[in-house]
Amino acid sequence: MTDNAHTKSALHSDWNERLALAQEMLPLISRLHRDKNVVTSIFGRLLVNVTDIDIIKSHRYARRVVEKELPLEQTLPVLRELVEMDLGTASIDIGSLASRYNKDSEGLTLREYLERELAEVIGGPEQVEPRDIVLYGFGRIGRLLARILVAREATYGGARLRAVVVRSKGEGDLIKRASLLRRDSVHGAFDGTITTDEENNTIWANGTPIRIIYANNPAEIDYTEYGINDAIVVDNTGVWRDRDGLSQHLEAKGVAKVLLTAPGKGDIKNIVYGINHGDITEDDRILSAASCTTNGITPVLKVINDRYGVEHGHVETVHSFTNDQNLIDNFHKGDRRGRAAGLNMVLTATGAAKAVAKALPEFAGKLTGNAIRVPTPDVSMAVLNLTLNQDVEADEVNNFLRRVSLHSTLRQQIDFIKSPEVVSTDFVGTTHAGIVDGLATIANGNHLVLYVWYDNEFGYSNQVIRIVEEIAGVRPRVLPQRAAAQDL
Repeated sequence: MTDNAHTKSALHSDWNERLALAQEMLPLISRLHRDKNVVTSIFGRLLVNVTDIDIIKSHRYARRVVEKELPLEQTLPVLRELVEMDLGTASIDIGSLASRYNKDSEGLTLREYLERELAEVIGGPEQVEPRDIVLYGFGRIGRLLARILVAREATYGGARLRAVVVRSKGEGDLIKRASLLRRDSVHGAFDGTITTDEENNTIWANGTPIRIIYANNPAEIDYTEYGINDAIVVDNTGVWRDRDGLSQHLEAKGVAKVLLTAPGKGDIKNIVYGINHGDITEDDRILSAASCTTNGITPVLKVINDRYGVEHGHVETVHSFTNDQNLIDNFHKGDRRGRAAGLNMVLTATGAAKAVAKALPEFAGKLTGNAIRVPTPDVSMAVLNLTLNQDVEADEVNNFLRRVSLHSTLRQQIDFIKSPEVVSTDFVGTTHAGIVDGLATIANGNHLVLYVWYDNEFGYSNQVIRIVEEIAGVRPRVLPQRAAAQDL
């Protein structure tokens, strides 16, 4: 046999071995979810409804994080131990646990190590009281929120999508809205089944009944007639952005709180999950989830400021076109946005730079910003041009941000990649708020330029859902515990 034949045989054998290990992991992952309400992941990549191939790919993905492929031989023993433990509801990163145990077990057995790292969820599943969620509006963000909520309910329970409020478009409205939920030109097909009940004006998504309520203004709705109480209304229309306008939702029977999926005006708290969600109090009845760009850049700006100090900076957003732009040249109330979105780069204003200060007051007056709308349907990029309080080197900054993406409490917000091949479509469907492109980092003395990708639709929607779960008191604990970014 030639050397080449030996190599092919070895690779084939290695693949079959990994396939066998992945197939052994599948029922263990299912048991954890079914019996203990525990969801597992590999460095943030959820192992939900996965195949054996998906598991292998997730382990291979780890090389982007820890610079080498994660062996399935390290994670399988972790899963075997977890199914035997008395665990409560949690999201557990088995990739991180396996990697850290293999690196420094401190003389502990694997079971002892896991009991130490997961101590706060040992003691059996908790009873989580479901919380009713209503989506006011059903556009790009609304439909993605619906997809995520349906999946999260099946995964964790807790936040329960009960209804969607829209203005009727006439005959066939329900069928058309169901079709838009089922098929998406950017994000693909809905993962599951969708059926309609026209008699009860309900869309059934993977067994979840979503009542479609037609209304022309928020205050006229009595949600209790539909069995909806103490609800969190997520207003994704953008029609009202101040307290007076959004307070109309609170006049409706059955509504407890309102979350806006756009920057809030006036004294409304703008929340970026992972940064200032701790500022939410029980008395807050109206909140904002800020903008997609603010969510994409604020976590990165915070860790850079905490580590190096930011004197001032400029944010240039290269942003995909949005539904408010024209397909062809026509009148538009916004400067330049009336020109054809699919044909032009359109220079426009953005409030994201100033909005950062609503989540991070230390940035007040430090940032300027502009936006360039480009002919792509999704995934945007923010270029952060920063002047720091100290000199830095690109490798130092990249290594710090890579550690943050792996080990910090902001690992769900900040991702890091260093690949010469990635382009915008590679980030469609990311659950992170922003992804630092390490190869593009530029450092010259105390001047630093960072390039941050973000899925302005799906990544942002995941940030919104994190706030929803926080408000509802049903946010699952994410383990193992991580360090604060400034300690890395």
